[in-house]
Amino acid sequence: MDTDNTTSTPRLALVTGATGYVGGNVTRELIDRGWAVRTLSRSRDKALSMEWGDHIVDEGDTAGAGQVEVFEGDASRPEDLDQALRDIDVAWYLVHSMSSDDDFKDTEIAMARDFAEAAEKHEVGRIVYLGGLHPDGEELSEHLDSRVKVGEVFLDSDVPTAALQAGVVLGAGSISFNMLRHLSERLPGAIGPKWIQNKITPISVRDVVFYLAGAADLPEEVNRTFDVGGPDTHRYADMMKEYAATLRLGPRVIFSAPVTTPELAAHWISLVTPVGAQIAKPLIGSLMHDTVVKERDLESYIGTPEGGNQSFEEAVLAATEHVDTRRWLRTFATVGAAVTACATVGSVLTDPNNKEYHRLNLPSWQPPAGIFPVVWTALYADIAVVNSLVLSDNLESDDKNDKNAQRRNSVALGINLLLNAGWPGVFFRSKKKGLATVWSGALALSSADLVRRAWKSAPQRGAVLAPYAAWTSFATVLSGAIRRRNR
Repeated sequence: MDTDNTTSTPRLALVTGATGYVGGNVTRELIDRGWAVRTLSRSRDKALSMEWGDHIVDEGDTAGAGQVEVFEGDASRPEDLDQALRDIDVAWYLVHSMSSDDDFKDTEIAMARDFAEAAEKHEVGRIVYLGGLHPDGEELSEHLDSRVKVGEVFLDSDVPTAALQAGVVLGAGSISFNMLRHLSERLPGAIGPKWIQNKITPISVRDVVFYLAGAADLPEEVNRTFDVGGPDTHRYADMMKEYAATLRLGPRVIFSAPVTTPELAAHWISLVTPVGAQIAKPLIGSLMHDTVVKERDLESYIGTPEGGNQSFEEAVLAATEHVDTRRWLRTFATVGAAVTACATVGSVLTDPNNKEYHRLNLPSWQPPAGIFPVVWTALYADIAVVNSLVLSDNLESDDKNDKNAQRRNSVALGINLLLNAGWPGVFFRSKKKGLATVWSGALALSSADLVRRAWKSAPQRGAVLAPYAAWTSFATVLSGAIRRRNR
């Protein structure tokens, strides 16, 4: 039910988390519905950078219908909450910490209590909160339990509350969707932990925003939780398969293993996707339970979006409309071709059957010649995969610094591959004294630099690429020893 735009005094909304993904979309929806919106934001500049930033009034001005006033403050400071909630008709609480600190749960609950107390003081008409779907009667993960407890704080207050509960939100800026998207695009097959077989009712960002905005118009006596979700329930593994099928990325073969450790899974996700381990861990905590819709009572109050709730396929297509879903494939193909060319040249020049090799007086600790092709093949695959991940993440980002990093990382990789490909020729055929040692040292330093760059992208990538730098360092030592024995 939309606000009547003909009234002289529009309703005033407070949106916390307005510069986040869901909060930003709710702010946009309220503007379109004719609300006057106040945002509680730590940075006015960040609010101005939002898609709705041109609706922000000058500092000190009051927002009218379809306008936004920014209150610079922190939701963890009671004095800021006291000022931000003055004259508010409906408040949307859309902040949630992704911290892994030991006391984050207590902090979340304390912030909710302060918010509820300030809302009570200023006689706010309703609080609308977005929590998470969860099973009943199970021990929940810390992050999912904290969201449940925050909802309970609001429901126990004197302010009527609509505590909406949603699963994975399908939208281009949703962290949970981005994790699903990159896992689906980058993994042709996987053996995942047990939780990938858990059931989930996802919801499109369009639909969750519709329900969040519409909850403002619930009758005053309604104070309860509401499940919201799309029409379909899936297992996480099936969502990965259906994502790939929807975008015609080819079949995905996914198996589950009897492992549930969120810590290990978070490191794996940080290796494969742009989602860091510290953020992935709480997301995984929510996925370790069946998160399915058990009732759809909110629809009986405010209806459904035009055309009904979006299906998984419709939501994916909408979320990826302006997204390059084949960037990873192109990047991996390009990097893979460059690494293959390097490997081809290197394998020809390091053939242990050639006469230059047999003339060498090798040290006793030299590994068997047959091990070199095996090790280098594994290391070349390592180089291709890790650097493709680094470069893909650089290209995914809208940050200008990441675009510059992509160019620098590409140059660093190119230099390393040239040094790698040329090293055998210099080692076996150069007659210039010391050139092989200098070349080997340059290769070792370049390889260490690649590891540093990969670590900066994600520590897990640096750790996976580290054996390459270790091997080139060993090659430097070995080449120096061989040169000294063959003077």
